[in-house]
Amino acid sequence: MVTVALPDTWVYALRLPHDPRAARVARMTVRAALHGHGMREVLDTVELLTSELVTNAYLHGKGPSSLRLTALGGGRLRVGLWDGCPRIPPPFDRPTGERVPLVPPDSETGRGLYLVQRYADAWGGWPLGGDLLGRGAGKLLWFEVGRRAMEHSV
Repeated sequence: MVTVALPDTWVYALRLPHDPRAARVARMTVRAALHGHGMREVLDTVELLTSELVTNAYLHGKGPSSLRLTALGGGRLRVGLWDGCPRIPPPFDRPTGERVPLVPPDSETGRGLYLVQRYADAWGGWPLGGDLLGRGAGKLLWFEVGRRAMEHSV
C-alpha cells in the first residue's frame, strides 16, 4: 500500500467585497484553513491580524480586497492582503524590526496595526503599479508567523 504524505506548503486565496462583513468572512476562512492544516498554534494570532488588515482595507478603501494565505513550510505562514488604496500604513512602511511608537492612550484609532509589529515575526508592504499620473494598483500588505516557534524548536 502506498502512503501519501500531505504537503506542508499550500495556498488559499479569497476575494473580499467592500463590505463591513468581509472581516468576519476572512476570520472564518482563516480559522477553517489553519484548523484543517493543523496549524492551531498560530490560529488566534493569524485570525486577529488578518481581521485588522481586512478591517483597515474596508475603512480606508473603496473597493474589494484579496486575501492570500501561504504556508511556507516548517510551520511558517504568510498572510497577504491586497487592496486598492496606495497608502502604506505603519508599521508596513518600515523594515521588520523597526518599531513605530504607540498611539496616545486617548486616541480612538491606530492600535490595530500596532498588533502586527507585536505579534508577527515579519511584515512588509509594497505599492503596486503606478503610472505617470500617479495612479496605482493599490498595495500589498503582508505578515509572517511561525518563525519564532520554529527557531525555539531547534
